Amino acid sequence: MLRQGSSDDIEDVSLFDADDEVSRRSKKSKIRHPVASFFHLFFRVSAIVVYLLCELLTSSFIACMVTIILLLSCDFWAVKNVTGRLMVGLRWWNQVDDDGRSHWRFESRKVSAQGRKTSSESESRIFWLGLITCPIIWVIFAFSALFSFKVKWLAVVMMGVVLQGANLYGYIRCKVGSRKNLTSMATSYLGKQFLRQTVAKEDQTAS
Repeated sequence: MLRQGSSDDIEDVSLFDADDEVSRRSKKSKIRHPVASFFHLFFRVSAIVVYLLCELLTSSFIACMVTIILLLSCDFWAVKNVTGRLMVGLRWWNQVDDDGRSHWRFESRKVSAQGRKTSSESESRIFWLGLITCPIIWVIFAFSALFSFKVKWLAVVMMGVVLQGANLYGYIRCKVGSRKNLTSMATSYLGKQFLRQTVAKEDQTAS
């Protein structure tokens, strides 16, 4: 009876493992945190839309400026404290010790004991797409405001660059690691590009 019971237990576990494997495969492409994914894009896209359409909607610069800054502030808080932790398992923050020294902390969620990813691929794409694309758009707005001499809008645009650029930098540090790792990766990439160009030139001269 004991042997039979033990074999039954083993069979049950194998069946549950198979069910878990099927469910994991089906959840890879699903969005596990739809609310977080929505607000990850809502505030930053809304700030861009308001910036583009504010002169058509109202003639009050103060109202547009306050609305954009509020949207950017909400986006900074939501991305830094909520969406990054839920969607990709990353977080960063500033900590002040007892001596009054400021320390920046960059953390990434550890992989589970079975080696499974805790975040879905769809959420990861949404997170990084919104995190990288929107700061680039604000940089374009900054150059546009500078060259078109819209000085009053330059402060608003720079606020978007700073707030969204800070989140981008923080999460890249969480993903890559320390600043030394980031520098070494950039140096390695430049070295490979230089080596390829050198080999290509040598092939051209030899031919």
